[in-house]
Amino acid sequence: MCGGFTCSRNALTALNIIYIVVAFVLISVAVYGRASSKVTDLPIVGGIIACGVILFVVSIVGLVGALKHHQVMLFFYMLILFMLFIVQFAVACACLAVNTDQQKQLAETGWKSVPDSVRSDVQATFTCCGFYNSSSPNAVPDSPGNLGHPACNVKENKCCVHDKCDNCQPCFGKVEANINKAFKTCGTIGLVFSFTEFLGVWLTVRYRNQKDPRVISSAFL
Repeated sequence: MCGGFTCSRNALTALNIIYIVVAFVLISVAVYGRASSKVTDLPIVGGIIACGVILFVVSIVGLVGALKHHQVMLFFYMLILFMLFIVQFAVACACLAVNTDQQKQLAETGWKSVPDSVRSDVQATFTCCGFYNSSSPNAVPDSPGNLGHPACNVKENKCCVHDKCDNCQPCFGKVEANINKAFKTCGTIGLVFSFTEFLGVWLTVRYRNQKDPRVISSAFL
């Protein structure tokens, strides 16, 4: 009978193994999203990383609790998993809800906060010049209402030819696509897998209330 003790234990064990895989997927995707944006640390993506780490630790507890039918471990596993479901669901929705203007503000804040060495790396990686304005190949300092940039006419930046950067595009247009992709990917994966956590809570509640057939009934009398 699939609703029996053995089936519940096997299902919960398999689900926790899936959780371990999911945790690594969440962490990997979020780290990729953060690295690919370069210009900003994407704090919401950091929440996805935190959820992935917590999910990994909790899944280990759940795996041991399921194999041993340990009531205390299963209780705390169920409690933490439910809280993680709420947090991950909220963070995933926040990722999907971020609009273009908010992404633009995040990118501007990140560009202002990083040193010229990071800005130069961004320009070389995305073959671009400046954040909004690519007209000057030379270094442009930050000023009120203007986002400066380091020199674009360097060896690493292939869009400049003979100190001319007429073919260079502003960096925001190229970075924006990566930021948007990071948010959408993290949000979608986080949202889908948050519902598997709710399934885990339901399975744990049922499993805790089932009697282990290997235990002699008279031992409780």
